[in-house]
Amino acid sequence: RLPKTARSNTPPHIYITMNEDLKEMLESNKESLKLEAMKRIVGLIAKGKNAYELFPAVVKNVASKNIELKKLVYVYLVRYAEEQQDLALLSISTFQRALKDPNQLIRASALRVLSSIRVPIIVPIMMLAIKEAATDLSPYVRKTAAHAIQKLYSLDPDQKEHLIEVIEKLLKDKSTLVAGSVVMAFEEVCPDRIDLIHKNYRKLCNLLVDVEEWGQVVIIHMLTRYARTQFVSPWREDAVFDENSEKTFYDSEGRRVDQSKPYIMDPDHRLLLRNTKPLLQSRNTAVVMAVSQLYWHLAPKHELSIITKSLVRLLRSHREVQYIVLQNIATMSIQRKGMFEPFMKSFYVRSTDATHIKTLKLEILTNLANEANISTILRELQTYVKSQDKAFAAATIQAIGRCATNISEVTDTCLNGLVLLLSNRDETVVAESVVVIKKLLQTQPSQHSDIIKHMAKLFDSITVPMARASILWLMGEYCEHVPKNAPDVLRKMAKTFISEEDIVKLQTVNLAAKLYLSNSKQTKLLTQYILNLGKYDQNYDIRDRTRFIRQLIVPNEKSGALSRYARRILMAPKPAPVLQSAFKDRDRFQLGTLSHTLNSQSNGYLELSDWPAVAPDQSVRIVEVVELAGAPLLGKSKPGKSAEKFYSDSEEEEEEEGSSSEDSSSSSSEESESESESEENSDDSNKSSSSESDSEKKKKTLKNKKLQQQKPDILNITYLPPQIIQKALLLFIMTKFFSIHIVLAFSNQFVANCRCSLLCLCVFLACQFDAVSWHVRVSLQASFPVFVPETSHELLHRMTGKGLSAQYRFTRQPCIYGNSMVSLQLTLSNSSDQALENIHISEKSSTGQNIHRFNAIERLEPQASVTVSMGVDFNDSTQAANFQLCVSIQPAVGELLLPITMTEADFTKEQGKLLGMNESSATITMTPENISSQSVNRKVVSVANLGVIPSSQENIHRRCLNLTKPTFWNVIKKTNCS
Repeated sequence: RLPKTARSNTPPHIYITMNEDLKEMLESNKESLKLEAMKRIVGLIAKGKNAYELFPAVVKNVASKNIELKKLVYVYLVRYAEEQQDLALLSISTFQRALKDPNQLIRASALRVLSSIRVPIIVPIMMLAIKEAATDLSPYVRKTAAHAIQKLYSLDPDQKEHLIEVIEKLLKDKSTLVAGSVVMAFEEVCPDRIDLIHKNYRKLCNLLVDVEEWGQVVIIHMLTRYARTQFVSPWREDAVFDENSEKTFYDSEGRRVDQSKPYIMDPDHRLLLRNTKPLLQSRNTAVVMAVSQLYWHLAPKHELSIITKSLVRLLRSHREVQYIVLQNIATMSIQRKGMFEPFMKSFYVRSTDATHIKTLKLEILTNLANEANISTILRELQTYVKSQDKAFAAATIQAIGRCATNISEVTDTCLNGLVLLLSNRDETVVAESVVVIKKLLQTQPSQHSDIIKHMAKLFDSITVPMARASILWLMGEYCEHVPKNAPDVLRKMAKTFISEEDIVKLQTVNLAAKLYLSNSKQTKLLTQYILNLGKYDQNYDIRDRTRFIRQLIVPNEKSGALSRYARRILMAPKPAPVLQSAFKDRDRFQLGTLSHTLNSQSNGYLELSDWPAVAPDQSVRIVEVVELAGAPLLGKSKPGKSAEKFYSDSEEEEEEEGSSSEDSSSSSSEESESESESEENSDDSNKSSSSESDSEKKKKTLKNKKLQQQKPDILNITYLPPQIIQKALLLFIMTKFFSIHIVLAFSNQFVANCRCSLLCLCVFLACQFDAVSWHVRVSLQASFPVFVPETSHELLHRMTGKGLSAQYRFTRQPCIYGNSMVSLQLTLSNSSDQALENIHISEKSSTGQNIHRFNAIERLEPQASVTVSMGVDFNDSTQAANFQLCVSIQPAVGELLLPITMTEADFTKEQGKLLGMNESSATITMTPENISSQSVNRKVVSVANLGVIPSSQENIHRRCLNLTKPTFWNVIKKTNCS
């Protein structure tokens, strides 16, 4: 390989030779050479070199069995598939086969290449591949499917409806890896379909903290638009922000007292603000900026101060980041000066700042100026005027003019300072000072005639065209205040009229016309001379202006009625200009967007809608959770009775239920036989009391016999609670007759209840087939924790809790409140000298987690303690669970796990299915005294709630956790390390 210095100047023939060598390596029979060649090719692409000539040689290796080689080939194909479409189409069957590859990286790469081939003819293939990938078990593949949606939509917009169906399915995905990508696809394909977000709004808010950084940016911008359409404005004077306030008030008769109730923030609105607030500490500047704009557009005014420190922190970053952040701060500082005034020193200009950064800081300082800090800001601006950066010095003079306009107390001071700058050696500073003085004098010209006279004396030394034109305009506009100086300036201009710039010539013609109307005796000849010069000027604008002025001020026979109004036209009073910030109207664009940066609506910009006058129905965001396990059932009632309640439409169905329950009881235990006998007796009594005829009874008897002949086997269920037996019997009765043998060996009754959904699934699957017999055996076993830590953590200090202290610990026991909850034990102590009453957790105080609260403690005596238990569903996240009492529980990762056990063979089999990105390893050096099996076991289980798997090898320790999403751990001891 060539050295770096030589590569940059390598002649073309050397590159041709290198390509030939790479082709030979790709066509060789050795996988190692092919792999080395692909590494070099990808390296060339990363450096910006063009390697499209190697496409035929690379595409031949797309079907390689080497995983590493195939990955690199797919990386290359993604880059050049669009340029070499014909050759890529030849391998499309290989890409389709790769979509079924066991390795998730290969599946994702194949879909990425397939979506990069921009040929309309393969749109149906791409559509089918995206639909299959959207249901893939790997979240990485589903993420790639979301990216492919945008590519397919840009290729064929007619597929929009089908793609929306895929987006709707992916929006329900619970993986944080998929969330950001599918929201990006939503924004690209159907940003107006807000109805797709309703059911997923709360999930997105809760997952936001765990989503990758760029996904957070996309989700936050989408939720900002969503909130502006679903919630009412919090920017009201009568707003109430106490989330526990009563929403309605009724009198004794039950009628509402006050019809015009004050604003109370929607809980979903507060949920969004609460869950985005921690992201202000993100290391990614785009995330911080996204949260800041969300608070600016959605939060109450009194809560905006929390974003100030985060934005100021971003000013320590690169100048590109500073530029965007300062632009947004400049827009905010116009409306909310109090936000950034305490951090005014952060906006002082540094000598190392670029010019555009200096200008933005100057803009912000001017926006923050008020009567209290204007003296400090003016001293700072005086330093900036002396800067060697001429553009920055000119911008500083404009800022001084704005301060003088906005704050009347310093207008005279600023004018005197600007007049002193007229003697500066720098022409740019002088010119800008003249322009600003001209605007300031328009406010009170009669009081500042001395300044106009002073500017007339300096006219000869000023050479900048804009400054000369400004002085001429002032002389003509206020010629009555300087009757002696104005004609003299016109005389000087008559001498140099031909050599002046166009803008100066136009103002000279205007000055001559105004002096002709106000003092024609002294200026009549000069005016005629200047008008004659302008009549033959090379610039047609000057010629037209001169002819118009002549006909307007010098009446003759051809002049119309307009000449009578010449003085009123030319000498009309003009309003004083308003000096305002360039960022004054930028708030019409959403902060942090490209449109806001450019101050122009860019392609794809979505405007923020106005707040609705009446909040839409908030019930659309309520997600109904259907609990398959742990739901309240019919208790331990007999199957016959429950069946009779279910089949209550006709007596014939009750007879069939009775016969089926008779049959099922024939192979059950003695207890079930006695129950079925009682059912038969009850059914017989019903038969005897009915009014059926003998012929109908015979028909039913024959029908029952036929059913008994058709039914080959019996449903056998071992070691299950009565609730699960009832569910299984209901499914058994409603479907075909079949035989299913299920053995569930759980360590306690509670875990069996948690796993009843697994039984129902087995029964349902068996009902879908006509097989004579089904044998399903579940060998997984939930085990008790190996190690239970006794260490307690402080939850509430007695000083903070005004005498009430609280400590918590993780019990690692199955939670009785739900199979997805973590069991916690709280110890509450009263260290005060008074009894505490009604200790409880508010129903509206959680941060999105499902929390089963302990019953309220009515009274806790002084120096007494009480222990209570509660359950928290952390949603497989380490996000803290916050309560209204300003306390939080931060779970360790190891406490979120459920230990299970299985055989070593099952462990090895299941572990083999988790390859690629699902597998990680690390090496830890240990001392000899800690290398024993007992020591390793003790260390592992003290950190995580894991189950122990028996191992036949002494140097291997196995762990398994979480039955729903198995995770397998191997600890392998080697020489001098483990």
